[in-house]
Amino acid sequence: MTTFEPSKPIMRDPSFRDLFTPKLVTILREGYTRSALAADLMAGLTVAIVALPLSMAIAIASGATPERGLIAAIIGGFLISALGGSRFQIGGPAGAFIVLVSVSFAEHGVEGTLLATMIAGVILIAIGLLQLGTFIKFIPYPVTVGFTAGIAVIILASQVRELFGLQLAGPEPPEIFPKLLALGEAAGTFDPAAAAISGLSIAIIVALRIWRPGWPGILIAVISCAVATSAFDLPIATIGSRFGGLPQSLPVPSLPSFSWAQVSAVFPTAIAFALLGAIESLLSAVVADGMTGRRHRSNCELVAQGVANIGSALFGGLVVTGAIARTATNVRAGAHGPVSGMAHAVYILGFMLIAAPLAAYIPLAALAGVLVIVAWNMAERHAFVTLLKASRGDALVLLATFLLTVFRDLTEAIVVGFLLGAVLFIHRMSQSVGVDAQTPFAEPDRPDHSLGPRTAYDPSGARDPYIVVYRISGAFFFGAASTVAAVLDRIQASHKAFIIDFAAVPFLDSTAAHVLSDAIAKAERQGVRVLLTAVSDTVARTLAAQGVCPPRVMVYASIDEALKACSGKVDAGFPSGHA
Repeated sequence: MTTFEPSKPIMRDPSFRDLFTPKLVTILREGYTRSALAADLMAGLTVAIVALPLSMAIAIASGATPERGLIAAIIGGFLISALGGSRFQIGGPAGAFIVLVSVSFAEHGVEGTLLATMIAGVILIAIGLLQLGTFIKFIPYPVTVGFTAGIAVIILASQVRELFGLQLAGPEPPEIFPKLLALGEAAGTFDPAAAAISGLSIAIIVALRIWRPGWPGILIAVISCAVATSAFDLPIATIGSRFGGLPQSLPVPSLPSFSWAQVSAVFPTAIAFALLGAIESLLSAVVADGMTGRRHRSNCELVAQGVANIGSALFGGLVVTGAIARTATNVRAGAHGPVSGMAHAVYILGFMLIAAPLAAYIPLAALAGVLVIVAWNMAERHAFVTLLKASRGDALVLLATFLLTVFRDLTEAIVVGFLLGAVLFIHRMSQSVGVDAQTPFAEPDRPDHSLGPRTAYDPSGARDPYIVVYRISGAFFFGAASTVAAVLDRIQASHKAFIIDFAAVPFLDSTAAHVLSDAIAKAERQGVRVLLTAVSDTVARTLAAQGVCPPRVMVYASIDEALKACSGKVDAGFPSGHA
């Protein structure tokens, strides 16, 4: 007979401190060589070439000035690499935030958006320090695919104006339906020159990816379009005509003005920033792990993301996160460690200090073409179609998340998608739980490995009509409790012993324990003795909390031991809980 042991104290992982040690420190401890430094400097330059035009394009699409995107890439990117838990993570402004940031600018203005970014940084630090980063992985795959596909559609819709040089009568609405209506009304202002430049930008990027994938297609496309616009004196909008160029220095850091009323107003936006930032950064780190075979430190990464967002907001930059495309570029460029990400931020700073006047010639139509490519890559079309065909449940979660992202709200889409995914999981798990009637003499391939002949207690080998054995298999939890309860309720007074085998139950929650307690109480009223077998320590503790423990119910290591306890005593009907 087994005994119920008291709960053992949780031992602290001896590597607890290492969970928050930045990968930069790890790299330096291992020994950082000149060859590694050279590899990181070259990889950082490659990433900077990609990030430079992309950061400005994301900022403009978000309703901000282009320098705010560069500041986010410089300050946020440097801090994420210096303090983060991934060797290869590249941080900066991301396309996934375009919708959230543009809505925040419209509702709260620049100061409110910077305040929301700082609060999001604090939330990310708290999530990391509380070690909640590991729970981000529980977001279902259909949710992430539907969410990113929805963002891709929104980004594409937001660039129609610049792609075709349309002139709207008023500000462009952030909601998708009013936006499309306004764009349709402005169709008569179509500008062939802007459309030609945006088409040229897209064509160059696509062509280089096919024939020269190692070349910096985005930068080449933007420079080519700027040269063409200047050479032919095309009357289209440029960074210089729209924003007056870029500053040649970083601004002085300062806190955004705020009041408690404003903190309350921007807090939901800050939560959305933090949630999306956590998801994007950890997904990016996972991608890097898959490409390199390394393992990132998720909670350390979230703390770094929080510090980076606070730093970016202090300098007036946009919200930052780990960027999947730039991180993958960093890996492919041969990066050795976080120094490449720090170097990429320094390279962008150098451009801002030295070559900022050249950015005035960049046409906005060219940057719109860049974002069209970004949106196309984000859409994950193959994964979207695969999930639609996978199952009705996955398709429901995918479409709900996608449609809510496009037509409602990003945060709402994630929450609803997660809840639908959780309900789907619970339903599937409940169907996997089985309750099977067994003969008292179980087969030799039982999970508890109780082998050998079973004829010692019944020489005839016939089933004892007074003993019933049920075997529960699978996670016994609230989702499956009603199914198991319906079976256990069939206990008849004609039985004298009722054995429940837990050998195949890895987990049991309080609802299931309560159901079992009620079934035992019913058996006691009918004079039926209940015995449990092969109960693990974890399951035993949950049962004990509901009063299902000796001497009320005896627990045995195997069905054989339970049968020994019943053998020769069944007719006597001795009280439950006494061997």
